[in-house]
Amino acid sequence: MLAARSAALFVVAALFEIGGAWLVWQGVREHRGWLWIGAGVIALGIYGFVATLQPDAEFGRVLAAYGGVFVAGSIAWGMVADGYRPDRWDVIGALVCLAGMAVIMYVPRSR
Repeated sequence: MLAARSAALFVVAALFEIGGAWLVWQGVREHRGWLWIGAGVIALGIYGFVATLQPDAEFGRVLAAYGGVFVAGSIAWGMVADGYRPDRWDVIGALVCLAGMAVIMYVPRSR
């Protein structure tokens, strides 16, 4: 159950971080304005809060593992929001990152 909660929190965090960064990108690079930038900054702040809800108390472990989710989530976001078409190497790289995330977060550890 803790792994499912953790995975769900990673997905929510990715939505806020990637979405926030995308909003800032749209505001600046696509000239959509300060409203988009402000919404992005708020979303990025929410991401920071969501990351603290992980059941694991080790900041370094959580953020390192989240990196794998961020990589895969960014590719997925680009596909949905911008029509990006990843090649097989993008997909393989994202899967490697997700495998690394699973090793970092979910392998049994002796304490």
